[in-house]
Amino acid sequence: MRLFRYNPGNAYNNDDKLLADTFTSLDLRGLKCPLPALRTRKALRGLDDGDRLDVACTDPLSVIDIPHLLRQTGDALDGMDETDNVVTFHIRRVKQAKK
Repeated sequence: MRLFRYNPGNAYNNDDKLLADTFTSLDLRGLKCPLPALRTRKALRGLDDGDRLDVACTDPLSVIDIPHLLRQTGDALDGMDETDNVVTFHIRRVKQAKK
């Protein structure tokens, strides 16, 4: 597992909206179910509201497990790409309000 963090500071997109403060990339290639979902959950716990997490997986079941995990946690799946049998999930952390 490789974890990379990048903090661009106050970066803005073309619509003058503030982008995420922290971008994290998680390399889970080669891991099999349930490890990609478990490591994604662990990485999400360490992120702040609005932070981005990109997760690269080769496990074919991750296309089921990770979106299901995000429905449970309430975090947002901004997109999903597949290139050369590597699926990359683009996730945005959404902290839930305390009830």
